[in-house]
Amino acid sequence: MLEDLIHERRSKLERYAAVESPFPSRTHFAGKRTVISEVLKNFTSLARGGKPVAVAGRISGLRDQGKILFIDLRDASGSIQLVLNEKELGKNFALPKETVDIGDFIEARGAAFATKRGEKSILATGVHMLAKSIRPIPSERYGLEDAETRLRKRYLDLLSNDGVREIFVKKNAFWNAVRAFLTKENFLEVETPVLEPTPGGAEAEPFVTHHNALDTDFYLRISLELPLKKLLVGGFEKVFEIGRIFRNEGIDREHLQDYTQMECYWAYADYNDMMKFVEELYKKVITATLGAKKTTFGGKTIDWGKKWKTIDYYEVFKKASGFDIATASRDELFRKAKSLDIKIEPQAGLPAQAGKGRLIDAIYKKLVRPNLIEPCFLVNPPVEVEPLAKRVESDPARVERFQVVACGTELGKGFSELNDPIDQRKRFEEQMKLRAAGDKEAQRLDEDFLEALEYGMPPAAGFGMSERLFAVLLDKPVRETVLFPLMKKEK
Repeated sequence: MLEDLIHERRSKLERYAAVESPFPSRTHFAGKRTVISEVLKNFTSLARGGKPVAVAGRISGLRDQGKILFIDLRDASGSIQLVLNEKELGKNFALPKETVDIGDFIEARGAAFATKRGEKSILATGVHMLAKSIRPIPSERYGLEDAETRLRKRYLDLLSNDGVREIFVKKNAFWNAVRAFLTKENFLEVETPVLEPTPGGAEAEPFVTHHNALDTDFYLRISLELPLKKLLVGGFEKVFEIGRIFRNEGIDREHLQDYTQMECYWAYADYNDMMKFVEELYKKVITATLGAKKTTFGGKTIDWGKKWKTIDYYEVFKKASGFDIATASRDELFRKAKSLDIKIEPQAGLPAQAGKGRLIDAIYKKLVRPNLIEPCFLVNPPVEVEPLAKRVESDPARVERFQVVACGTELGKGFSELNDPIDQRKRFEEQMKLRAAGDKEAQRLDEDFLEALEYGMPPAAGFGMSERLFAVLLDKPVRETVLFPLMKKEK
């Protein structure tokens, strides 16, 4: 029973504490610790020279042979065997032998040597507890089988699964590569507020919170877009931010309520310039993260290194649905959505009063997007689905927007930014009509942003991508690639 194991470990804790602290504030070999990977790398010279080394880490294995105790010690860089025996430690042998458990953090000092079986080891001449583990950790062999427990107690998942730790090493490489690419291209990294008086830049329901000092309700941002475009008004020409955004929407393989997003804005460029830029960005980031431009998703090989196709939104929509967006009425699209079993209840995010743009988008997600597997750009959708993009000059019913689509999902979106404050106000007003009709995700009219546009914003292209791309590259649900995803509170 767990209670019995905890009781036994507490008894060992008391036994150790009677001699010295099981939770010291510093190591006994301060400043002299060598990471285990360095010991293994230089093992031959260390063993030949006989010079003692100091290591520290968590115990991952124990084998008690009476007068000899074998300990597998692991730090973040690797694992090595410690050999403790009565001959070397004398009267100091009994304390660790009687009190250490798998999961404890210890430090040891001793000479490197190889056992008769050739295993690289350290013969300990000094051992001290650094932190006693009161609860037993899952074994490396069996780990954690319950998915909810793995996510809720991620620290245990990390302890027992090398593959999980590797995910987050790769994720670090992913965002470092994004940042390095943008910085090299002279984009300035900035930070903008998480709390906003008016949420904007996306169609999503926000979280609301109260600011006590200002006695005002604020919203957690649902996008990085509008503050970054204000910086273009203020004179910056290339800006980006990598930050958390928050959307009060459902949980599935692709969606979380809080996640990391990158958005960048480029003055005097349009969506054609941005598409070329983004294709290069993705190819370099994927290579830096995975060491290759090919990945596997759902058993299929995805080649990110090839030239990406450009697909017209209207054409692919008509081919899949039979509807010409230019002539289809809102009622026709509504009936089509119902025939496809697309839920139209308000709580599903698609109210009965949904506008034409929302219906088009819902049908697209049902019929078109799942079939776009190889990386491509989906371009020029109707203006109803993108309130913040500039219109196509030759066809004002469309906007200059592109989506990066692959593996049946959207993996980024960009467009030529709308900088006409009069047109922008009209589009916001249309969105507000949808909100009044019950669409909680429709965008809000932001007077502060409109005022900024009235001072003048240069023509620009913008682009955004989230950590969903990283999850797709690993062919995992996005929650599996987040260290501590939000979970329902345990009862």
